[in-house]
Amino acid sequence: MKSSDNFFDKVYQVARLIPYGRVTSYGAIAKHLGAARSARMVGWAMNNSHNQSEEVPAHRVVNRKGLLTGKHHFDGTNLMQQLLESEGIKVIDNQIQDFEKVFWNPSEELQ
Repeated sequence: MKSSDNFFDKVYQVARLIPYGRVTSYGAIAKHLGAARSARMVGWAMNNSHNQSEEVPAHRVVNRKGLLTGKHHFDGTNLMQQLLESEGIKVIDNQIQDFEKVFWNPSEELQ
């Protein structure tokens, strides 16, 4: 995997490492990349991730409270929730249940 100076590319590289059945937050990815105040930019990258040639599991990136804030960027009514549930993650009212148990922190995992 070639390294890139492009922030969006770095976001995609981290997002592709999120394990099946786990989620992370926009802010956790931003912090891991040394841009702690750039959670919104991570969100913009996720919104654009469907344009990547290599798949990006954008459904595994949620806000810091476990809310599916990016779900309106997925095709279909509930695709983001369906993808998460197919990985064993429970979602009620657009919020991941037991968020702390399924949360994956790239700064702790990718040292």
